[in-house]
Amino acid sequence: MARSTFSGPILAGNSKFGPIRDVGYMKLVQGADVNFAATGGNGTVGYAGGSGQFVNGNLIPNMNAVVYSPSAGVYPPVPATITADSATTTYRGVVIYMPVASGLNDFFVDIGTNITVSSGALTSAVVNIGNAFNSTAYGTATLTVTSNAIVAGRYAITYTGAQLTNIQATSADFTNPTGNVEPPLFSQVVFTLACTGTGTPAPVAGTLFVNARYSQIDTNIGTTTTYPYGTFD
Repeated sequence: MARSTFSGPILAGNSKFGPIRDVGYMKLVQGADVNFAATGGNGTVGYAGGSGQFVNGNLIPNMNAVVYSPSAGVYPPVPATITADSATTTYRGVVIYMPVASGLNDFFVDIGTNITVSSGALTSAVVNIGNAFNSTAYGTATLTVTSNAIVAGRYAITYTGAQLTNIQATSADFTNPTGNVEPPLFSQVVFTLACTGTGTPAPVAGTLFVNARYSQIDTNIGTTTTYPYGTFD
């Protein structure tokens, strides 16, 4: 097994970018597996966060993560306020950080085992996907609520024309919180699970798997067949 990280993007094809463009981008994926029964906190496999707290996983033990308010010109970046649990609505979710101008290809919203809530009655549930907390900029998956549970399965994403336009390139959402370190800007994709009902419908069991598949686009490539376009190796 081998692994490495570098700034990217990855281009594959013939050795040169010439007039016949047969070089393509590598597809990348980020996501998280969430287990609503996992209560061990930061660094716990499947940790689901809690009231007002989203997680980031990338398929390693989940950690609490900051969802930022999109504000590319502001330093330090401004954390978003995640709505706390109430008697009728609860929010849980995952935030993914990715390179600016990445082309989003698709999203996966999967439930492995039924999601059930701690008390009261769950009447509806959706996963909103956007570049901010509870945003629908990229699409919405409506989850099926049956007998107070969100039923296992893969949920389809429906898109408007505006959403399909938005996923062509991720925006510059927040400045690098570490300061004068590359890269200066990040994009974010936020999966927000919104549960509504009565009796504070907070998930306490079940699994949610979310993934975003994307291509990191090279914004430095020129548009002609001469340098810096035609001489990329």
